[in-house]
Amino acid sequence: MAYPPRLAHLATRSVVVAKLVPTYSRAHHIDEEEASQRLASALQGRLWSSLLEEAWLAMRGKSKRLDDEALVEKVATTLRDRPMRPGRVAELTPGWSAFLVLADLEAGTASEAARRVMESPDGRERARAGLAEVGGFLAAELTRGR
Repeated sequence: MAYPPRLAHLATRSVVVAKLVPTYSRAHHIDEEEASQRLASALQGRLWSSLLEEAWLAMRGKSKRLDDEALVEKVATTLRDRPMRPGRVAELTPGWSAFLVLADLEAGTASEAARRVMESPDGRERARAGLAEVGGFLAAELTRGR
């Protein structure tokens, strides 16, 4: 695990889902309740920890003056009053699209053709880039505020 254990206690699956639902919902043209269910299902596996690792890397990269403990405390402060506050709607990019396909694969809603594409070398590279981009988005959502 490349992130502090306390980060996982703060940025629980339900908190991460809340931050990603607006973008997922808009991208799939579904209501937020269904989007929340799909994302919750997708984040039951390794996708959640991979996303937290990328978010942690992004947080550390942006906050050079804060040590790890202070950075985790900033996340705690941001989430203190409204941890389930929905995230902003992100602009869809190729990276976000790759992440959304990964989430759909994990949730079991993507086609077999999508799986084959994501298993190709180019698909794996896009998946890595997508995880990094969405991790950066999540980092910004977890540290905005006070």
